[in-house]
Amino acid sequence: APRMTAINVGDVGTTRPLGVYDPLGLMTKMPEKYRRWQEMEIKHGRFAMAATLHVILTEAGIRWPGYLSLAEGIKFSDLPGGAIASWAALPTSAWLQIVLFISFLEVYALKQDPEKDPGDVVPEGVAWARYPDGYDVWLGDGSTKQVGEDELFLGKTWKLNAERNNGRAAMMGITGMLIHEGLTGNPIFPIGETL
Repeated sequence: APRMTAINVGDVGTTRPLGVYDPLGLMTKMPEKYRRWQEMEIKHGRFAMAATLHVILTEAGIRWPGYLSLAEGIKFSDLPGGAIASWAALPTSAWLQIVLFISFLEVYALKQDPEKDPGDVVPEGVAWARYPDGYDVWLGDGSTKQVGEDELFLGKTWKLNAERNNGRAAMMGITGMLIHEGLTGNPIFPIGETL
């Protein structure tokens, strides 16, 4: 069997029960593309987590206050719940703004630096740390203690794996919600449905 060159057991993203899961052998055939695949998996996972949360919140009746479009007189409360229904109800100008904003973030503001870890897109100088290696922990007596990653159960590696796995679950979840909404009109089937 050819040696795996792009990823090894224990790397971020190789979690139980699958570990290094590559049934098509893509990582051994094209290891140079693996970095891009990692970046895309994280990005799609983040979008899927936001989309899944959108469906859950809008189906629960939660909306932003105010107007989505003053020119067209559309309030956020006028939008239906779900992914397909809310997508279809948005005016074209709203979609254009969303696409332009995401494109700006992708190309300029949150562009992936090849020198940084995959998914670490916050520019230098911004007061944000993506899962820092240590924390100041309040001890209860008013004092604090600096705790390093090796002392924490929820250290950086654990959090990066949790983000990756939550993104994977959300990608499956939003796919199922889109299929359910397309077939039944309800993205969170069978809630509200009678069998």
